[in-house]
Amino acid sequence: MSELKLTPRAEDFSEWYNQVVLRADLADYAPVRGCMIIKPYGWTLWENMQAALDRRFKATGHLNAAFPLFIPQSFIAKEAKHVEGFAPQLAVVTHGGGELLEEPLVVRPTSETIIGHAYAKWIKSYRDLPVLINLWNSVVRWEVRTKLFLRTLEFWWQEGHTAHATYAEAQAETIQMLNVYADFAVNEAAVPVIPGRKSESEKFAGADTTYSIEAMMGDTKALQAATSHNLGQNFAKSFEIRYLDKNNELQYCWTTSWGFSTRVIGAIIMVHGDDQGLILPPRLAPYQVVIVPIFKNDAEQGPVMEAVSRVKQQLTDFRVKVDEREETPGFKFNDWELRGVPLRLEIGPKDVQKGTVALARRDKPGKQGKSFVPQEGLGTLVAETLADIHASLYDRALAFRQANTHDPKTYEEFKQAVEKGWAFSWWCGGGECEETKATTRNIPLEQPGGTGKCIHCGQPAKEKAIFAKAY
Repeated sequence: MSELKLTPRAEDFSEWYNQVVLRADLADYAPVRGCMIIKPYGWTLWENMQAALDRRFKATGHLNAAFPLFIPQSFIAKEAKHVEGFAPQLAVVTHGGGELLEEPLVVRPTSETIIGHAYAKWIKSYRDLPVLINLWNSVVRWEVRTKLFLRTLEFWWQEGHTAHATYAEAQAETIQMLNVYADFAVNEAAVPVIPGRKSESEKFAGADTTYSIEAMMGDTKALQAATSHNLGQNFAKSFEIRYLDKNNELQYCWTTSWGFSTRVIGAIIMVHGDDQGLILPPRLAPYQVVIVPIFKNDAEQGPVMEAVSRVKQQLTDFRVKVDEREETPGFKFNDWELRGVPLRLEIGPKDVQKGTVALARRDKPGKQGKSFVPQEGLGTLVAETLADIHASLYDRALAFRQANTHDPKTYEEFKQAVEKGWAFSWWCGGGECEETKATTRNIPLEQPGGTGKCIHCGQPAKEKAIFAKAY
């Protein structure tokens, strides 16, 4: 099996990541440069993420809809900052049906413009508000440098788009959805995140204010896991999204948009994975439990498979896979470790005799994570173990982030800090003070209070920001 070992994370984190994505059967490269094929195991993980988020969206009053893939190029040009921000990444269709199109069509990079066009038709009165719509789709952005899940030309995501009567309502929506993302990250993905406000230079093209959740990866780089934008009235004015208020006066709407994509699969890999491969959070894993039958001959096979069947019947509340492949137990153990299944149950002839199963936790290597437990009452034990695995993964990731987040006192210390982790530093807000070897990830909503001196220029500062190298 030595030739199948992954490159150690400490040796080459980027290469380790690429190997995990391919060997764990999550995705493959597509024939078009920068695109990817998401394989069934990876897509099931995405479906579980979709389901967990979709429940939250619907609980907050949002409904799903579908909008076209193609957008008239003139729509993109209507919002000046939007076109400036997205122009380098646009894929444009100029021919269709063998003929030159009257107007070029942009392949959807995001849907604010076509949403704006529709909302201008649909919204007439304050009675029509708020409009709370979410889309599950793919978008295309012509990236120069690509990496599976993290940055591809086409990627899958959800994008929420809402319209409101007042700024206060739009701002409440923006923060509500930021909190929904943070709740998902913590309670489904076991990934600790920091919610905060983006700097002016880092905000979404066309937004008044952008918020994000930021997560630390296993190499200490940051990853923007989701964003929520208060668009103000920028798109409303560009697309004439107006309503008659209670005084029969015409007002512009206030709009928001917010998004979460398959790049969070990359985050899960990089936050939790180890040198053996994936470690998947139990609430999202395609299989929560894998059962490996162990027998040498037909005489052993019958009793073992009967026990396997009885055990499986106890676990109907979980996503269970029985591995009946004609491979050695060792091969199967390594394969499921690579693929990150949270819990492995092994049943052999001795287990049949004793009425036990061998239970192996993916989050704890070797003998440390293995125990022999009774077959009876296994459902309750599995539920408790999976909950403990989730908590263990979260606590470990949080401890790692805390250990690698620094509070430098001088600019020289700051430069050293961002080479080996995150810096949480006072910042004056000036754009020139963002010009470092790292980027301003966000200004956390939770602040220490008081004031300090900007880590770059020494001027008075009221907020601290996270600076880090990022994906």
